[in-house]
Amino acid sequence: MIDANALRKGVIFEIGNDLFKVKDYHHNKTARGGATIRIKAFNLRTGANIEKTFNSSERVQNIRLDYKKVQFLYNDDDFYYFMDNETFEQPAISALMVKDVAGFLKEGLAVKLTFYGEEPLDIDLPTSVELEVTQADIAVRGDTATGVTKNVTCETGLSVQCPNFVEVGNTIKVDTRTGEYITRV
Repeated sequence: MIDANALRKGVIFEIGNDLFKVKDYHHNKTARGGATIRIKAFNLRTGANIEKTFNSSERVQNIRLDYKKVQFLYNDDDFYYFMDNETFEQPAISALMVKDVAGFLKEGLAVKLTFYGEEPLDIDLPTSVELEVTQADIAVRGDTATGVTKNVTCETGLSVQCPNFVEVGNTIKVDTRTGEYITRV
């Protein structure tokens, strides 16, 4: 069991038979009353979002998680498939679980999967990925004194704001935490 005060962004905990990952955390302390912890969490099994408030004295069930380094293989409409490089097993994760990071997943990308027992729950991406630009808006000539950007689409379908000099066929580095352009490779 862990204190509700320990529920920070990224922590996975259990309530009933459901597993939740904390997306947002706020600690509120009132003058005479006790502190309350308000979280927004994502149900890792159903994909539902919840908001819940805990008293600072409450406790939740922590869980034991295992991590494996895997390689992204491919996806279909419902699942994303990975391969464990040691055992050559191919775990699959529901498309609901990776919808926020799907634009960063490129064939052959090395990632870390989080497992609860034999059930894959979550994916940890590297801090940046290199993606090829497949479509770019036409750059408007003129205003170059300010940081003029244009919208480009990468090979995975991810849309990124880039400087005007980025063209179709270029490879760019994108930050997976923010989705922002870092540099042209």
